[in-house]
Amino acid sequence: MTRTQELRALAERHSAHNYHPLPVVIAEAEGVWVTDVEGRRYLDMLAAYSAVNFGHRNPRLIAAAQRQLERVTLVSRAFDHDQFGPFVAELAELVGKDMVLPMNSGAEAVETALKAARKWGYEVKGVPADEATVIAFEGNFHGRTTTIVSFSTDPDARNSYGPYTPGFRVVPYGDVDALKAAMDETTVGVLIEPIQGEAGVNVPPSGFLTAVRELCSANGALMIADEIQSGLGRTGATFAVEHENVVPDVYLLGKALGGGILPVSAVVADSDVLGVFRPGQHGSTFGGNPLACAVAREVIAMLKTGEYQERSRVLGAHMHERLGALLGEKVREVRGRGLWAGVELNGKARPVSERLMELGVLAKETHETTLRLAPPLVIEQDELDWALDRLEIALRD
Repeated sequence: MTRTQELRALAERHSAHNYHPLPVVIAEAEGVWVTDVEGRRYLDMLAAYSAVNFGHRNPRLIAAAQRQLERVTLVSRAFDHDQFGPFVAELAELVGKDMVLPMNSGAEAVETALKAARKWGYEVKGVPADEATVIAFEGNFHGRTTTIVSFSTDPDARNSYGPYTPGFRVVPYGDVDALKAAMDETTVGVLIEPIQGEAGVNVPPSGFLTAVRELCSANGALMIADEIQSGLGRTGATFAVEHENVVPDVYLLGKALGGGILPVSAVVADSDVLGVFRPGQHGSTFGGNPLACAVAREVIAMLKTGEYQERSRVLGAHMHERLGALLGEKVREVRGRGLWAGVELNGKARPVSERLMELGVLAKETHETTLRLAPPLVIEQDELDWALDRLEIALRD
């Protein structure tokens, strides 16, 4: 039995089967490359669903983590620490809002935003108690907690987890008329992914985000942009909403904010929204911990240069040009922005993922027929072309 088989057997025997990973066991990683336990190298074209935007073990981020590890890692929010104030101030400045509420996972950020929207609806908008509604979209993916799966339209994510949390309305993604019809005086928020990642990197019709913004303003509802996957440089801009010059009321951030080192998430909004929270009404022991803040501060500093956004824009255009040339018998559609693409196949994507792995490239399928590509933003063009050459081979085989 090989080391890979041994380790996979352990995982199969003792781990809940909530994932279906490719048959590879990673032992080391650096930049855009990972190495398995057998010593084989692979180019990572997934970047942990955007959590590794800045590459594996980015030297600046590792150095920031090491410096903080030598000082203090956790005090809880019972006390302040010297990284907290600078972190929330710097993130607020990057986003252009007043306040930051740090959490850990992306799902926690979404849950926090839902609580904030409801509280804001009752205490500021004046919605009658327990009547607040939030609108979400078909194909959404905002996490897997019991409340969040209550408005999921993915059977795998939703089925057998009821009874479901009330207070949500779901409308087709990209349908302005359906959104308008669903909004009323009880609507406190519209929760939207500017690009739907898990659904297959679905880009909304041009003007849709602008229409969402206008409808939220007209109906006194909060526009809540889930930028957990799409944000922090992935689409060629700091935030995907920037492609339509839209400013939501609430930004949800995560994944890349932790630099691929630890989970960090945040809800960012102005004080008229996040100011509804009072001491004891919401919190997290690990949210905003010193280590997380130190790493996230370095992420923010790196984003301020605009280098990573520009790399994603330029290399993304090159990637989409090459992917567009694959349209035909095997490839039905290519969607995405920047260094983010959903390659819609005329067949199942799992065999293509497995063949790519054999060829030294790691990518992952979603919803049976879509191959997702999201390389770290530090990838070089020759590395990107190397991976795309192998995708062409995988599609021919």
